[in-house]
Amino acid sequence: MRFALIPVIGLFPEKQSTLSAVPMYSPKRALVIIAVIVCVIAAGGAILLYRWHRPLAPASTGAAPSILSQLPPGAPVVAYIDVAALRRLQDSPLAAILGLAGASPQQDRDYQNFVRDTGFDYTRDLDRVAVALWPSSMMGGENRAVAIADGRFDRDKIKAYALRSGQAVQQGAQSFYVVPGDPPVSFGFLSASRIVLVSGKGLSLVVPTQSASARDAAMQDRINRVAGAPIFAVGRTDNLPVSFYDNLRSVPQFESVARSVQGLTLAGQPEGNVIHVTIDAECDSMTNAVELATVVDSLRLIGSIALSDPKTRAQLSKEQLAFLSAILNQAKLGHQDRWVRLTLDVTPAMLGELSAQVGATST
Repeated sequence: MRFALIPVIGLFPEKQSTLSAVPMYSPKRALVIIAVIVCVIAAGGAILLYRWHRPLAPASTGAAPSILSQLPPGAPVVAYIDVAALRRLQDSPLAAILGLAGASPQQDRDYQNFVRDTGFDYTRDLDRVAVALWPSSMMGGENRAVAIADGRFDRDKIKAYALRSGQAVQQGAQSFYVVPGDPPVSFGFLSASRIVLVSGKGLSLVVPTQSASARDAAMQDRINRVAGAPIFAVGRTDNLPVSFYDNLRSVPQFESVARSVQGLTLAGQPEGNVIHVTIDAECDSMTNAVELATVVDSLRLIGSIALSDPKTRAQLSKEQLAFLSAILNQAKLGHQDRWVRLTLDVTPAMLGELSAQVGATST
């Protein structure tokens, strides 16, 4: 079954109330898969080229999108997608894999019912999304997320859809619609074209009263380094719970290097049929950045051996093996000062292989 990107903007199903219960278009997960796989490969040794001499200019500088200013400033992870910009890239494989061109979730009966009941179709009505995340693995508590989305919304239909299983509540001058569940979800309309959603406990998170000026300066600087890209994510990693590093205790060198990483940024910049993906790791010192790059580079052989092992290959589909091999062969590593950079050009062939994986797991 195909799913829609709609959980990001807080539209809820009739029978279930969690975010995962809303028909969620699997291609959204494709972007997450790309980011996760690239990070894992970087940490696991899939780097072939080590470039020390080139300066690491910011991946895609620009003014931070104004929508980010309404996100709570204390989130350890911030992400942004300019859906409207991607929608215009009709020939881009990224637009296709998001369902913004070509095949559409309208082929899914559940999604058709959702569009009929809410009047909302993300392929035409969603323009941009900013998300603040508090992952449980990073915070030592429950997962929480706040999303703000711009687009075209039919208030009356969306309210009626939410009230099938939820209720309306008032917080100050703002009306919210709360759907019980584990975790509970709530949303409110900030304007005719902007909606805010929170997943997790604490309605105070929903009210956007802070501005970017209140955000941690280091976090804002990382955002500015990638703010020119239509897709980016920024994570603060300098205050992770001790348990986050438990799996690395058996390899003290890896644990020490991991603890030195203060922040991560990811930027995706489409250009024609290629998506330029850049991941930067900011360490607490140049020494630790050199060590991180050296450790990652020294593990390159392990990645190659793992993919050549018949047992490993037997556990991977043809598409998965091709996708990981492409990353292994094409990813590049650079370093300067306290920054270590991984770059990868994602091609139509790689996205086709990834799309086949996602399609197979979601049907």
